[in-house]
Amino acid sequence: MSLVGALSRLSVQSGALASRCLHTTSVLCAEPLKKKKKIDPQIIKQREDRKKKKIEKQIRRLEKNARQLKPVEELEVPLELIDNKAQRERKLPQLSSAELEHRALLNKQWARFKHDEKVSDFQIIDRLVQSQRKALEELRHESEELYQAAIELDMQLLSVTLKGPVATPPIKNYVSPDGDYIHQSMKWE
Repeated sequence: MSLVGALSRLSVQSGALASRCLHTTSVLCAEPLKKKKKIDPQIIKQREDRKKKKIEKQIRRLEKNARQLKPVEELEVPLELIDNKAQRERKLPQLSSAELEHRALLNKQWARFKHDEKVSDFQIIDRLVQSQRKALEELRHESEELYQAAIELDMQLLSVTLKGPVATPPIKNYVSPDGDYIHQSMKWE
């Protein structure tokens, strides 16, 4: 069978042989590439300079606004309170030097009392821990089995068992949201 004969049959025949032998790809169907236009180097430099200036301007704007803090709505004082500030302000009487001295002494006494209370609590805890340690050592000398039973954790001390659903059951007639949400945060520029 000659090559010309096979090709002539191929062109006439549109059966399985033709579809198996001819292949086209997206590369074969593509258009030829366009030629790049030659651009003046001065114009390219001007474009790059413009981009640089634009970025520098954005950086300057960000640096200028970096010092400004974004206001938090919850922390803003209502205007009514600002207007009524004079009415709400208390006029406290001046304290005499004797009263200031008395308050300073009270603060010192309170601090001393709390310090002594804390030290006594630590001493009580230390005594309890030492007596417990001594009792455990004596128990160990008596019997190793009793000692091991004494230091074993007691799981029945707090007998709490919790059982809950492994997976939550579906809610009947629940229409699930389709993923859209409205972004409501304020923009500060």
